[in-house]
Amino acid sequence: MAGSRKLSGLRRGLVGQAARQLAPKVTQAAPGLTHSFVREALHRAIAGIGPLAPAAQAAEAQLREQRHDVDRAVRELIQNHTAYASAEGLTTNLGGLVTAAFVAPASITGLALIQCRMVAGIAHLRGYDLADPRVRNAVLVTLLGDEGVRKLVKDKKLPAPPMAIATAPAHDPTLDRHVSSLLAGELIARVVGKRAVTTVGKRVPLVGGAVGAVSDGWATWRVGRYADAELLPLARR
Repeated sequence: MAGSRKLSGLRRGLVGQAARQLAPKVTQAAPGLTHSFVREALHRAIAGIGPLAPAAQAAEAQLREQRHDVDRAVRELIQNHTAYASAEGLTTNLGGLVTAAFVAPASITGLALIQCRMVAGIAHLRGYDLADPRVRNAVLVTLLGDEGVRKLVKDKKLPAPPMAIATAPAHDPTLDRHVSSLLAGELIARVVGKRAVTTVGKRVPLVGGAVGAVSDGWATWRVGRYADAELLPLARR
């Protein structure tokens, strides 16, 4: 037990050290992770890209497959996109399509697309209009995750959680760039984290490969569960 705690502490220390070394270099390594990139990723996710159909179309297909049971269709969307996120080749290929104009690490680009598409599909099934800028901002905020959103709201860096943003009385145009910039910062943090894990994996056995194999899928599943809980069905008009 003591040995296990010692090894765990060593791993955390190495990850922290690697992250500190990499953080100053992230803007050079990922210059395309900007608010413009985030908006482009959201647009491609909703409109469809490569082998992935538009978010609403994919959601409707799942709804038919699940015999119009919305909750089951939502669960299928989460499972499918978790599988997509775990397939590194797919996320890399999707990334390449977007980075023609926005230079960013392909795996991060693909993951952002997949998570945007999943959350947008869930929003569509729950009755939200994906053409509404309020809903689009809510989709991006959802990608920050439950803990991240709660902290940002508490620190007054976000006005409200995703559902409240999606159903606000009016669209606040100043929120568009702010939300995109927050998510861009989160994506940069993911770049640092992935590279830290890679660095640690070279020093400590069973860390790098094992963590890298499941991290994207796990992160996507958590975002999906948060979207499921947060984006409640809208009352039918």
